[in-house]
Amino acid sequence: MEHSGRLHAFDNLRAVMMWLGILLHVAINHTTGDSPLPWRDAQTSPIADLILLFIHAFRMPVFFILAGYFVAMLIAGRGARGMLAHRMRRLLLPFVVFWPVLIVCTTIVMLVYLHVMARGTAGIELSLLAKKSAGASPFNTMHMWFLYYLIWFCALSAALAPVWSRISVRVREGIDTAFLALAGNWWGPLLLTIPLAIVGSFYRAGVMASSGSFIPQLPEMVHNGLFFVTGLLLYRSREALFPHFTKHCWKYAIAGLVVFIAALAAFDIFTRKPGTVPHIEAVIAYVYNLSSWCWSFALIGLFLRYMQHQNRVLRYVSESSYWVFLVHMLGTIGFGAMVYTWPLGVVPKMMLNVAATTVASLLSYQLLVRHTFIGVLLNGRQRPRDGRLPAQASAGPA
Repeated sequence: MEHSGRLHAFDNLRAVMMWLGILLHVAINHTTGDSPLPWRDAQTSPIADLILLFIHAFRMPVFFILAGYFVAMLIAGRGARGMLAHRMRRLLLPFVVFWPVLIVCTTIVMLVYLHVMARGTAGIELSLLAKKSAGASPFNTMHMWFLYYLIWFCALSAALAPVWSRISVRVREGIDTAFLALAGNWWGPLLLTIPLAIVGSFYRAGVMASSGSFIPQLPEMVHNGLFFVTGLLLYRSREALFPHFTKHCWKYAIAGLVVFIAALAAFDIFTRKPGTVPHIEAVIAYVYNLSSWCWSFALIGLFLRYMQHQNRVLRYVSESSYWVFLVHMLGTIGFGAMVYTWPLGVVPKMMLNVAATTVASLLSYQLLVRHTFIGVLLNGRQRPRDGRLPAQASAGPA
C-alpha cells in the first residue's frame, strides 16, 4: 500500500467515478419519475431509475472525500497558499474557460433534443425551451457544479488553515480521535448520516439534488462539505484508517447493499402509496445517505486493496477523465436525441449512447487534448508523447 508519492488507488477510484457519470447521465434520459431536466426519451424504464439511484448514492460522496484528501495533502506539502494556487489552476481556470463554451454547446444540443421530442426531426426552436424551462434560470453551473463547490471548499480550507494551526495540539488531537472513532467503527456511519438525513428530508423523496445555482446553497454546502471535511480528516488519520477500510471493505459493501435495498423499499412506498407513512422523506434520506457512507468507505478500501497500481490502460483512463467529465454531457444529450426515434428498447438505447459517448469523448481527448495546451490546462503539464507519466503528475479536478 502506498503512503507517499502518488496514491494510484485514489487516482484510479477518482477516474472510475468520473466515467460513471456517462452511465448516470445516459440513465437520466430514460427515468420514469419526474425529472428536473427538460429532455427525456419516450422509452423509460425502472432499470434507468435503479441505475441513477445506485450511482448517485456513492459517486459524488466519493468525489468530495477524495477532493478533501488531496487538498489536505497539498496543504501538508505546499502550505495553504500553495494549495490554493494549485487548486485554482486546476479548478477555477478550467471552470472560467470551459463554462461559457459548454453552456452554449449544451443549450444547442438540448434544443435539438427538444425539437426531436416535439417534432420528430432535428432542429432548433427556442420556444420549446421556454415552455420546458418556465421559471428556471438558463444560466447555471450545469454538471460543473462539482467544480464550483470545490472552488469554494478550497478557498474556505485556505482561509481556515491559519485558524487550525493556532488551535492547541490537544484540541486537534481530540478532533482526530473523534473522527477516527466515527470512521473506524461500525456505528460511525450511523451518526455521520444524521446531518445528511436532516438536510435531505427537506427535498422531494428525501434525496438532495444540486440546484446548479451560482449562489452557494446552505444545504448543498452542508451535505457536500461533510464528505469534503471527511477527506481532510482522512488524510490526517490515513495510517490507521487505510488498513481499516482495506480489511473491512466487503463488510462495508454488503452493509451498503442492505441499506440501499431498504432505501428502494422506502422509495417504492413514497411513489406507490404517498402519504401512508409519516415523514417518509426523512426515512429515505437516512437510509439512502447511510448507503452513501457505507459504499464510500467500501470503495476506498476496495481500491486500496485491489487497485493500488496503474497500468497503461488505467493511466490513460485517469488522464482522460477530467476532459471526459467536462464534455460527456454533450454526448449523452446529443446521442440521446439521435436514438430518440429509433425503434429500440431502453437497454439497447442506453448501451448505444454509453458506447458512442465514450468513443467520442476518447477520440476528442486523443485528438484535441492529450498533446495540446488544453491538456496542460487540465492536467497541469504537457503529457510526453513517449507515453511515460511523471511520478508526481495528477489528472482530474479532485
